[in-house]
Order: sequence, then structure tokens, then C-alpha cells
Amino acid sequence: MTARLVGVGTYKHIAANATTLVKTGAGILKKIVIGTGAAGATTIYDAITAAAGSEIGAIAASATGTYQYDLQFKTGLTVVTAADNDVTVVYE
Repeated sequence: MTARLVGVGTYKHIAANATTLVKTGAGILKKIVIGTGAAGATTIYDAITAAAGSEIGAIAASATGTYQYDLQFKTGLTVVTAADNDVTVVYE
């Protein structure tokens, strides 16, 4: 019998002003952790590109902390950081 961790998730760290495709296809956005806020917002999309997707949410500029989502996305997970934020995306 093989043990399997359930609900742990995978992560992607983003530390630049960028549009980042975190995952293609369906999945679960567990949480977003912002270590240091910057001058720009962080916007999350259910999409493979920000221009062609549904916005899941936005975190204001200079915000820090852990933002729990625990929601499904269908198309993909794209995160847009408008400044050099320290962002970690946890997903399945």
C-alpha cells in the first residue's frame, strides 16, 4: 500500500512584474501568499492568458498576508503581478 498526501498542493513563486501561467487546465487555487507588497496589485485569472479569461480576484497593492481561496478553476491559472511583489501561489 502506498501512502499519498491529499490536499497538500504545489506552489509557484513569482518575484517580478509579470504575467505568469501557473497551470494549464482545471485545478484548485488553494491560497496566495504575499510576502512583501509593492506598488502594484496582484490579479488572478481562470485562464491561460489574462486577456482571455475570467478574473477570480485581485489583491490590492502593498497588501501582505495569506489569502485563502480553495476554489476550482477550469481553463488554467494565470497570475498578473503589476510590480515586483513577493507572491507564492499554492494550487492543485
